[in-house]
Amino acid sequence: MKNILLIFGHPNKKSFCEALMLEYIKGAKESNNNIQVLYLSDINFNKILEFGYKKLQELEPDLINAQLLIKWADHLVFAYPNWWYTQPALLKAFIDRVLLPDFAFKYSKTIKGIKLEKLLINKSASLIVTMDTPVWYYKFILGDPGYKMMNNSLDFCGIKLVDKYYFGPIISSDEKERSKWLKKIYQVGIDI
Repeated sequence: MKNILLIFGHPNKKSFCEALMLEYIKGAKESNNNIQVLYLSDINFNKILEFGYKKLQELEPDLINAQLLIKWADHLVFAYPNWWYTQPALLKAFIDRVLLPDFAFKYSKTIKGIKLEKLLINKSASLIVTMDTPVWYYKFILGDPGYKMMNNSLDFCGIKLVDKYYFGPIISSDEKERSKWLKKIYQVGIDI
């Protein structure tokens, strides 16, 4: 049994991306996992990191709650659409504002220079990503840029990205194909 936090980064709740996430949740609950869900479109926070990391902004209550949920979770699942080859601005803003120094990582001075300490170790993550690009083209021709960004960001904090599930192209998919995808992600939730 795991504590699983799903972070829904699509601004539109009534999307096929949400349908995939909900099927994952059904499967994960069937395996008796503890589930929490964050709909990023519902949480109230300033989407701009106003001072970079030179001066930290005060966290809004919803972001404090998000950090508590991240600490609680053994496994994080990010569900979002692929827009312009990576995640939507909403998810990027969340990452910028939540994975902060002294929560997700910290630097310390050593005799040899600066040392990075990853503060979110022993956590894993998965991606559920919808796209209108053919998956093979995204991965092998474009080089999987969204995965690289998410993997590098999470690894910087100690979170191990263990799985990615791509579904597309959504724009040309039919009910039969979508039904197959929903069954697949349901099984992924069971197997977590």
